[in-house]
Amino acid sequence: MGISAADVKRLREKTGAGMMECKNALVETDGDFDQAEKRLKEKGLAAVEKRMDRATNEGKIFIKIRDRTAVLVELASETDFVARNPEFTTLGGVIVDRVLDKGYTEPNEELHGLVTDLATKIRENMSLRRIKVVHAGDNEYFTQYIHGDGNIGVLVKLRADKPEVFQREDVQDFAFSIALHVAAFNPLALDRTKIDPTFLQEQEIIFRKQLEGDEKLVGKPPAVLDNILKGKLTKYLSDICLMEQGYVKEEKITVAHALANCGKQVGTDLQIVEYLYFKVGA
Repeated sequence: MGISAADVKRLREKTGAGMMECKNALVETDGDFDQAEKRLKEKGLAAVEKRMDRATNEGKIFIKIRDRTAVLVELASETDFVARNPEFTTLGGVIVDRVLDKGYTEPNEELHGLVTDLATKIRENMSLRRIKVVHAGDNEYFTQYIHGDGNIGVLVKLRADKPEVFQREDVQDFAFSIALHVAAFNPLALDRTKIDPTFLQEQEIIFRKQLEGDEKLVGKPPAVLDNILKGKLTKYLSDICLMEQGYVKEEKITVAHALANCGKQVGTDLQIVEYLYFKVGA
């Protein structure tokens, strides 16, 4: 039977396959559109399976906040070219919506199936690397920031004794600035209480050995060495703890001071409850 140009065009639009591939698939299936589509998908899936061992170090971070729930998703691809594909971006949006709609908390067969469908069409290895769902209380507020082409995504949750302050533009701007800060500095922890004591002990051992190997400090009293060690630990914590870092918009004050100042201006106790930092491939 004759294969119309309209059928070839429709099949190409639906599968993303080349014009000749679509025409040949229709010829091979005697013009049966559904069978031709199935055949092309099978070829696409086979192509993807051949690339399964290829690294997916590119991609995008997607964040969506709905009511009092926030979702972060990392969708990975082989190349940044595919990560910029509008269909890839659309897929990320579909996944975060599906997670919110159905209450998913981790990748599952349905979500992986959505990724496989697009990977089959584009014929490049893709993966749904991770999902994180966070909930907020009545007196809490979410803000988000996506950096650049989507390679970094940040979610920050704040709390206030007077939650109505989160309707203020200046408070929302401050919250967004905290998200910018996290994206720029990627702190290891919110504050020193959130750091594993064992990790700190290991750092202390490292710093002490550095002091012992410093010729300029040979013969110094133990008390002096202890004070130097304490100073090094304090400096280290100020580098890795969000609350102790120099605030991105005013580095002479810490994030903790900036937070206190903002709370004082609006007449409430303002807190940063938690933050999430997602980077593609990290």
